[in-house]
Amino acid sequence: MSAPTTSLDSRFSAPGATPASWDDTLRVIEDAELFWITTVRADGRPHVTPLVAVWLDGALHFCTGAAEQKAVNLRTNPRVTLITGRNDWDGGLDVVVEGDAVQVTDDAALQRLAAAWRTKWDGSWRFEVRDGAFHHGDGGEALVFAVAPAKVLAFGKGDTFSHTRHRF
Repeated sequence: MSAPTTSLDSRFSAPGATPASWDDTLRVIEDAELFWITTVRADGRPHVTPLVAVWLDGALHFCTGAAEQKAVNLRTNPRVTLITGRNDWDGGLDVVVEGDAVQVTDDAALQRLAAAWRTKWDGSWRFEVRDGAFHHGDGGEALVFAVAPAKVLAFGKGDTFSHTRHRF
């Protein structure tokens, strides 16, 4: 993954604000325990739901059951937005990742992703890999998707509000 082009949108930033660095933005993505994903239903209505995700190999990855609304939506429209940050006004960095969700079916890649899931959230997310999907102890199957960012927005809050755009 190449480094993005980073710019500050001064229309939505405080005087004297500087853009959030890609390193700072990526740290928020890597450390986040929860994201909100937006997908679009076939009739154009949005669908928003929380989920866990991991950053690996230049993409944000999430999993979902094949019958869940987000998976149904992705069959007709791969465009997604994933959002994470802090739910307060006085500090932190909120991050929005935009891109297309592409299903990951390669078992070797899924093994690496399953290992990444185990290292986050104190090991409470454990998956077996087989037949191009994650499987968990209750017999359920989860499809895995990768979102390579097309654009990432970072919103700094607190003393100096900023609106940063990272383009890939």
